[in-house]
Amino acid sequence: MSDVDLLWPDPASGLDDEALLALIAMPEGRDWLRMNFIASIDGAATRDGRSGGLGDAADRRLFDLLRRPADAILLGAGTARIEGYGGMRLDAASVAWREARGLAAHPTFVLISRSLHLDPASPIFTEAPVRPIICTVVGAPARRLADVADVIVCGEGDVDPLRVRAELADRGLRHVHGEGGPHVFGSFLAAGAVDALHLTIAPTLEGGASGRITSGATASPTGMHLASVLRAADELFLHYARS
Repeated sequence: MSDVDLLWPDPASGLDDEALLALIAMPEGRDWLRMNFIASIDGAATRDGRSGGLGDAADRRLFDLLRRPADAILLGAGTARIEGYGGMRLDAASVAWREARGLAAHPTFVLISRSLHLDPASPIFTEAPVRPIICTVVGAPARRLADVADVIVCGEGDVDPLRVRAELADRGLRHVHGEGGPHVFGSFLAAGAVDALHLTIAPTLEGGASGRITSGATASPTGMHLASVLRAADELFLHYARS
């Protein structure tokens, strides 16, 4: 297991999973949507087109722990294809942790897609322990995916992030953990629908033309409060909550 130390606010060394989970807990009694991204020191969000290329064992440990308390995992359909997602199935330790706290064994996978160009035979659907949800727009060909997912209309020309949050909350999915991609993050940020960000800073300079962790036509300055700083060797993990 990769050693992770807390640098701020109260320094501590070699945090176990329970200590890390306490730091990344979602607030009780309210809806909460957070995003989880990785970037290099010079701001690259991907290596060879994939964010997974920047991560290491410590990043994977935090990545898995961040999923544990979530009711839903939110992701853009394009990112799901690029990163090679399968069914949203957690490991046995995470399932036991969730069930001990009265949560469903696995979070619900929520995909954002305007076109619905998704393969119903994909492992995302065929290996899903919980029926996924797809949030889309008016006029999208929902019928082709109706057998493998709940398809919800959440906008006209674009998916409305606030409608997504409302629809999920109506289904009891109040704690949402977002894993990308940049366009989804950018649209949710512009809508004021992001409560927190967990950002891994990979200890590398990438150069090239990789994009940022957010992408969109609308600038959305949003004040954030630094909640904690973790470190594993030369890698940093920053937790920000909206001011």
